[in-house]
Amino acid sequence: MRGEPSCPKCGRRVRAPGLFSDSWQCEAHGPVHPLQPVVPPSVEALGVVVNHAKVPVWMPWPLPVGWLYSGVAAAGDDRTGGRATAVACSGPGPLGGPGELILVAEELGVGLGARFAGIEGLDPGSAMSVDKPPAAKVLAAGRPTPLWHVDGSPGDRVVFAGEALGMWLWAVVWPEETGLLMYDELVLTDLRDAGLEADLVPCGALSPRLLG
Repeated sequence: MRGEPSCPKCGRRVRAPGLFSDSWQCEAHGPVHPLQPVVPPSVEALGVVVNHAKVPVWMPWPLPVGWLYSGVAAAGDDRTGGRATAVACSGPGPLGGPGELILVAEELGVGLGARFAGIEGLDPGSAMSVDKPPAAKVLAAGRPTPLWHVDGSPGDRVVFAGEALGMWLWAVVWPEETGLLMYDELVLTDLRDAGLEADLVPCGALSPRLLG
């Protein structure tokens, strides 16, 4: 498990702000919002991310039957607040076997969603098939939200992306067959507005996807 901030785009170590720069620096990507170390899932760890986030912290709520919260990650620091969040959930896939879902909310150009999606670039951009009908729809913070397939991801996952509350919303699902989950019109809650409900989130083991 990593114990220090890293680049949200590539995972390399980052250099803290100092005399010559007021931002975190990656030698490959320049100024970045640092991805903070991932810790085992708990309601307390989730609360820390929620309290510092400047972007939504999306979670399917209620969780699909048999699914558990399996970790959270955030990019940003104490000065800027969280500019990207990633919530992992895991449970039985619709066709059997284990499934995993990571929901990412981020500002333009952070690059965390693209990293989990396994695609080039920082944002969905031309990889998102907006010239076709949406591939899925979710209810995000009470609003119908279309999501499109994102092309170019590795074959072990399926990726959807769209816009919610003025931020990118990514849904990355492993394995590809578990993507059927996204056709059930998931209800996504922004945990910044969930209040005491966040204390009811059932926790599972840490998802290794958050560490990859």
